[in-house]
Amino acid sequence: MAQHLITLFKQQNWQVDVIAPIPLGKERSEERGYNQSHFLALPIALSCGITYKPNIVKRTRNTPSQVGLNTHERLQNVQGAFWGDAQYLKGKSVLLVDDVTTTGATIQACAEACHSALAANVYGLTLARTPLAHSTGQKSNIPLGG
Repeated sequence: MAQHLITLFKQQNWQVDVIAPIPLGKERSEERGYNQSHFLALPIALSCGITYKPNIVKRTRNTPSQVGLNTHERLQNVQGAFWGDAQYLKGKSVLLVDDVTTTGATIQACAEACHSALAANVYGLTLARTPLAHSTGQKSNIPLGG
């Protein structure tokens, strides 16, 4: 699956110093035993010869699952939930990689943490996008894969 992202990344011509996966919370990481975004981000870094740093963005608190939340609730849920390593990120261009995005709230919160850590540029890349929920929180009737 990472091959698609590698191709897409190369087409963008972004000048990136470091690649990082969107971090999982401690509970979710222990529950799953892995971070799926790591398995997308690492091959991109290796294929493109870019430094891979999985710990330059961290969750500062566990957040409830975003499933079933509307856009506003998702933004609130992850607000301030991430930290960027200013000692490493200052002046750097970073690519954040995630598996799925719905509203972009999580990747946006991570980007804000990187900007707070004085990153020069922050780019985001995700493997898939789910249909957006209506602002009322109801699920979309758009079929997946359609």
